[in-house]
Order: sequence, then structure tokens, then C-alpha cells
Amino acid sequence: MRVARTVAAALLLVAAAGCSTADPPATPAPSTSSAAPPSPSSSPPTPTPRQAALAALPANLRVRIPQFAPPPAPVKVALPANGTAGWFSRLPVNQRVAFITIDDGWVKDPHALRLFQAAAVPVTLFLEVDAIKDDPAYFARLRTAGATIQNHTISHPVLKGRSYAFQKHEVCGGADRLQQLYGQRPTLFRPPGGAHDTTTLRVVHDCGMKAAFFWKEATNKGKVFYQEGHGVQPGDIILMHFRPRFVDDFLAVLAAVHRAGLTPARLEDYIP
Repeated sequence: MRVARTVAAALLLVAAAGCSTADPPATPAPSTSSAAPPSPSSSPPTPTPRQAALAALPANLRVRIPQFAPPPAPVKVALPANGTAGWFSRLPVNQRVAFITIDDGWVKDPHALRLFQAAAVPVTLFLEVDAIKDDPAYFARLRTAGATIQNHTISHPVLKGRSYAFQKHEVCGGADRLQQLYGQRPTLFRPPGGAHDTTTLRVVHDCGMKAAFFWKEATNKGKVFYQEGHGVQPGDIILMHFRPRFVDDFLAVLAAVHRAGLTPARLEDYIP
């Protein structure tokens, strides 16, 4: 009997020990993977205004637009001190620059804004009030692409030989109306056809403008015409018009300036 009790007690101890010595649950081993968490996807770079404008143009126009180096710091020219405006067809500068100017405003080509943005060069617009009055906002949009607006009379008459009063009406009246439309008074002037006399230059000065301009090159139907030699010279003022072949004219001017190794600069920057 005593033996039986001893055996039973031993069995109970073994059972209790078995319950208390069960292996603890296994701890997961730490991950040894070296893979980095996925990075957020990067956005494509925002195109510059020039890149966006180039992309918006037809391919046959895009390839014809040269790229220019930035213009140098401007050097101011001297103006008369005798109560008359300056008169220039080429600015007397020792820099490799040329000046693109466009007259009138009759034809409002839909490609002009994109062309100006894609070329990214300064352009001076000599606007005739009668030519722009049906859509002045068109030229306001061109200003957003870097164009500046200057005076080309109200109705485009020949000024040479006319009275002071007649010329003042056309010159001052044109400046007044452009100021009303665009919030800034013109400081430069081009007489229609370039025809002028001493009265013209006095009127231009009296109407608050500093200088009047002729040109050394003119463009029509995609061809550049030179007064001197066969290329654009430093300081030259180039004439265009808002005509039916505006796109070809503008691209021809860009090509001529680029071929001469010059950079378009802003005409206003050189006039004190």
C-alpha cells in the first residue's frame, strides 16, 4: 500500500513539472531584408514658357526658331538737347545686338503670341491706332510675351511737309490713345513710311517721346531686304509689319539676326 502511494505521488510531480516546463512560443526572427521603403513618384519638371510655346507650335515652325544668348547690358545712346527727338536707323553701339520692330497692326496672326513666346526675344511694336482698334486686346496679349508698345500715329498719314498742328494731332493723339488702351504712354515713335522733317522731330519731342526711328533692314513675304551689304549689322533696326505672311517674315528676321551672330535686344533699353 505504501509503495502504491509513493508511485502515485511521483507521477503527480512529473505531470506538474511537465505543465510548468513547456517551451515558450517562438519569437519571430528580425527581418534581415535591406530593401528601402518605396519612394513617392517624382513629378516631371515643369516646362519653361519657351519650352511650352515651342511644344504648342507646329513642328515645321518649331525647327525654324533659333535660340539666342541673352543680350548684354544696354549702353544708352546720346539724344539731342535742342528740343527735338533723336533720329536713328542704326544705334551707335559697340555691341553685337540688333533691334526687331513691327509696324501698324492690321493683320492679327494667331501664331504671333506663340512665336514671340518661343523666340523669347524683345520686340518693339509701333502701332497705328486705326489698325488696332478692332482688337486692341490682341496686342495686350503680345505684351505678356515681352513685346513693348510704341507710337505710329492715329491714321498713318505722311507727316513730312504738314503743319505743326496736323502732325501734333497725329503724334500726340496716337500716344494718348495707346496710353488709354494699355496704361502706359509711348516714349518712342516711328513716322509712317519713315517720312519726316524737322517739324516732326519737334512734335515728337513736344508730345513726350524721346526718339523716332527709321530702319536698315525691311522684311516682306519671308525675305529680308538690306540697305547696306548682305547682312544685319550691329545696332541695326529691322522693320516688319503685321502682314499676311507675318510668320514667314518673323522667322526670316530671326534667321538673319542669328546668321549675323547677333542677339536681339530691347530698343527701349538703349534710349535714356
